[in-house]
Amino acid sequence: MTKGSKRNLWAHTAFWALFPFACLIAGWALLRASGLINPGLLPSPLSVLVEFWTRLTQGNLLINIVMSTQRVVFGLALGMLVAIPVSFLIGWYRPVRHFVDPLINFFRALPPIALIPLVIVYLGIGEVAKVAILFYAAFFSAVIVMYEGMTQISPVYIRVARTLGATDFEIFSKVMMPMSVPHMLTALRVALGVAWATLVASELVAAQEGLGAMIQDASAFFDLTTIYLGIICIGVLALLMDLLLRKVSEKLVRWQEKGTE
Repeated sequence: MTKGSKRNLWAHTAFWALFPFACLIAGWALLRASGLINPGLLPSPLSVLVEFWTRLTQGNLLINIVMSTQRVVFGLALGMLVAIPVSFLIGWYRPVRHFVDPLINFFRALPPIALIPLVIVYLGIGEVAKVAILFYAAFFSAVIVMYEGMTQISPVYIRVARTLGATDFEIFSKVMMPMSVPHMLTALRVALGVAWATLVASELVAAQEGLGAMIQDASAFFDLTTIYLGIICIGVLALLMDLLLRKVSEKLVRWQEKGTE
């Protein structure tokens, strides 16, 4: 592929990636200009952009972004670290599955925000408490996705491995683990989205910095421009991290056949 072709491909990809957001912003601006909604209840895209630049250059927006991203990454990493072995135990050992599955289905139905009083009682109001809430959200979403993915692995591979004389450890390490990599990556992406969605709840625990804390402070003063800014920042950060994970996934599971183009 020539350099010109690569540039055209990148331009085409960038256009279609940004076009939906351009339409969304245009619709937002038209809705505000139409007068159908009180201008005091819907800030303009320009005012949000000005607020972004002001807080970035003169405020603590960058610190808020770093703190929120750090909490999400820590909670996600801990959640995946525990979810991966638990998923393999559930998928590999039937007695463990029968014991653990009802517990997982019970706790995953509990919204993290409902656990905040207990988290404060047992873990205080520091960073540990905030990360614990994100860990809770990431762990249960990741376990469900990985376990369901592992159940879809064809038993033919295991039977063939046993026919060839493979031990349980060899089947686990050379069949189950490699074939579970796509499901791990999918679980990571799902858990990432859930962690970002839970961020505001985690920062209800006496957070002084972070995008969730910024949104909560703004809501106390009915500062809709800042609220919109915080929501957009969370969405953009989640999108960028998901795109990064998608690129990594494509490289790691390039061997996997795709059902669609």
